[in-house]
Amino acid sequence: MMEIKRLFDFLEKQVSDRPNRPFLAAKEHSADGVKKWKNYSFKETQELSNRVSQLLMNLGLQKDDKIAIIATNRPEWNLLDFGSQQIGLVNVPMYPTIAQKDYEFIFTDADIKYAFVGDEEILKKVHPLMGKIAGLKGVYVFDKVAGTPNLWDSLPTAEQVNLPEIQKRKEAVTENDLATIIYTSGTTGNPKGVMLTHLNIVSNIKGVQAVTPFAEDKKALSFLPLCHSFERMVFFTYLAFGIHIHYAENLESIGENLKEVQPYCFTTVPRLLEKVYEKIMAKGNELTGLKRKLFFWSIDLGSRYQLGGGNGAWYDFQLSIARKLVFSKWMEALGGQIEFIVTGAAAMQPRLIKLFSAAGVNVLEGYGLTETSPVLCANRMDEKERCIGTVGIPIPGVEVKLAEDGEIIVRGLNIMKGYYNRPDLTAEVIDKDGWFHTGDIGIWVESFGHKFLKITDRKKELFKTAGGKYIAPQAIENKMKESNYIEQIMVVGGDDKKFISALIVPSFMNLKEWAKEKGLPAENKEQIVNNDKIKALINQEIERYNKDFGKWEQIKKFVLLSTEWTVEGGELTPTMKVKRKIIYERYASHVEQMYKDLN
Repeated sequence: MMEIKRLFDFLEKQVSDRPNRPFLAAKEHSADGVKKWKNYSFKETQELSNRVSQLLMNLGLQKDDKIAIIATNRPEWNLLDFGSQQIGLVNVPMYPTIAQKDYEFIFTDADIKYAFVGDEEILKKVHPLMGKIAGLKGVYVFDKVAGTPNLWDSLPTAEQVNLPEIQKRKEAVTENDLATIIYTSGTTGNPKGVMLTHLNIVSNIKGVQAVTPFAEDKKALSFLPLCHSFERMVFFTYLAFGIHIHYAENLESIGENLKEVQPYCFTTVPRLLEKVYEKIMAKGNELTGLKRKLFFWSIDLGSRYQLGGGNGAWYDFQLSIARKLVFSKWMEALGGQIEFIVTGAAAMQPRLIKLFSAAGVNVLEGYGLTETSPVLCANRMDEKERCIGTVGIPIPGVEVKLAEDGEIIVRGLNIMKGYYNRPDLTAEVIDKDGWFHTGDIGIWVESFGHKFLKITDRKKELFKTAGGKYIAPQAIENKMKESNYIEQIMVVGGDDKKFISALIVPSFMNLKEWAKEKGLPAENKEQIVNNDKIKALINQEIERYNKDFGKWEQIKKFVLLSTEWTVEGGELTPTMKVKRKIIYERYASHVEQMYKDLN
């Protein structure tokens, strides 16, 4: 049996075992101009990857040289990844949405030789770097754009591929060689280049393989960015299982693509599932009479669902009715064949996990960092190996423990080699015994005889009030977001503040419905955030959830904002984490006013 040591070994094994099975699929324009799913088998993927390798060798690239890939998820992304890896190059993936100054920093820091970009929009940000960065020799584009070399047109033919030379270079690649450098988006300062070896990522894939319910020959829909360590690792795990990967056309088409593909599973971030839930609730609010009563009865029933059984025979009987009449439509919206959804990057609201679980959709929360390749812990399919509000049980091959101050520290083959060009920063996070310090604060939670890890906050985000009490903002924010009327929230405070307050982006969709029922004007977002009755409603919600916290942790004052925080707006990282410093600076006058009113 073939031993997997390097990432491209997974593809080689599938080519050997099932060459003609479909592997990748994407919507592409056919001869008649209509977009249709085009499949690439394992064998075709390998043959095209070899042609990419030949192109890269023709460009004079040598082992350990760096190339950049900047594109949304599409087969070309993977062909570049395989084609570069198997001849010992280092792939530096980047988000298509970041600013030009970030591209300039990464290209310079990583000494990028060639860049491969998806479309004209990305090209506009990257092309100006050609004259600025001495080491950058060329840019290729996947789409056809006049004046720029096209990847497909530039590929050597199959006959021009020097297979013995590719094989020779493959054999020179070891498990300890760098596979990729992933620059973390970061909430402050310049990005840091996380160096991950083949061994780092392969060890993580093997740990995930042992505990995830992926199954051979199933279908998956992929839409989280491949440039992020989580989806990249998931991609290789899909490959290891022989799963048929379909790339969503874009974020707006996910609903339609789910119905077309009917996937067995997909990975996501909580924000997207929250949006699905909001759409479901919006449709529920449009119902009338018996259908409306049945819908909200099912929602109430689902909110009381307990994992691991123990709901009782009467509850189970009622749930079977709710699943047949209401929740079956949730399943249909997700394609009808969904077995599970894996979510990470941020905390998922416990009430939503309960509801989806009651509906028969298993939502499995996990946890990890780019520096850890990335998965550290995960909830499992067996409900007795799941615990809502936690990120699950450590995966095989990873040691997880809590330091004296509660910081989560981890060790294993999955821990990065270090930060590129920054041994000083590497020394700050990896101690002499090999423990990586995550910067997250956690606790252990016992359930069904297992120890589950619960993240309580980021170490750097903890702050003290003027009274000397520590505040963990994430815990408060996650609780407040359980309200149907609070979409986004950031808790603010500090040494000079006697109490904590909050910046809140309300749920405009739900508030519009509420205002309509009350006969209040709610034509636009400004009207909503300035309405006194709506402010009173939000205050009521805050008071309800404040009861779960000590007096010093309770929100005393808030302001409603009319603009949602987005990646494009600069308030969120590409993984949807809040950029606290930027939001604080942007709304400094609002914060100042809150404290002026009550200090």
